Amino acid sequence: MNPTLSVEFFPPKTPEGVQRLAGVRQELYRIQPQFCSVTYGAGGSTQAGTLSTVMKIQEEGQEAASHLSCVGATSETVLAQLSQLKAVGVKRLVALRGDLPSGYGSRGEFEFAKDLVAFTRKHFGDDFHIEVAAYPEMHPQARSPQADMKAFVEKVKAGANSAITQYFFNSDAYFRFVEEAQKMGADVPIVPGIMPIGSSSQLLRFSDACGAEVPRWIRLRLQSFGDDVASIKAFGLEVITDLCDQLHCAGAPGIHFYTMNQSASVLSICENLGWVEPRH
Repeated sequence: MNPTLSVEFFPPKTPEGVQRLAGVRQELYRIQPQFCSVTYGAGGSTQAGTLSTVMKIQEEGQEAASHLSCVGATSETVLAQLSQLKAVGVKRLVALRGDLPSGYGSRGEFEFAKDLVAFTRKHFGDDFHIEVAAYPEMHPQARSPQADMKAFVEKVKAGANSAITQYFFNSDAYFRFVEEAQKMGADVPIVPGIMPIGSSSQLLRFSDACGAEVPRWIRLRLQSFGDDVASIKAFGLEVITDLCDQLHCAGAPGIHFYTMNQSASVLSICENLGWVEPRH
């Protein structure tokens, strides 16, 4: 049986990007995603783009999940955003603390994602299915793995329905995190987030910034290919196909792809695993 799949996009910044993403979405609808999430910039810097992309996804007959970050926000602004999302028919949120934009001195009324989850539940009941973030290899700003797990459990107890992880390449880290979360009473589906490997430099840069561990053997193999893009993509496809297979076979509740607004890698992974008919 095929796993439940979902995908993430970011709001394009140019008319060309908007047009390109429309084509990418159509290609990815072939994998029948349960939902398509749309990211949200620091301090809501892409709020209009997020809403516009979410509405387009819904017009195309798919379920959209809007990211919503709360750092630096007020109760009034968050209430207005949630009301707007409800009004346009959004039923799924990805609730995040978010990063403070440069120049912000304080975190505002919402210090943590759990505050946003609790606020949403208080004002909107069960109107939204709320996803939160999980970090199998620890959030880069957490004091310790124990503190990070405690923060995750608090988000779940505040009313989250499920979670999507930061991307990782070590399935053991994911399954250990799930086991520990369940022991602490956070018994919600924790869906692994998967980042296809398309560019060596981009992957290493992202991973250093977000605290995702790139195993030494993967790092060395990527570096050994130099500028050979075809070899990097072929190796990346093999590694990620194997990771998705391991996760699915061992009982992960789904797979969430960080698409980077590209369709080719995700479709190739799903074709390799027999989750979608091959392209002709």
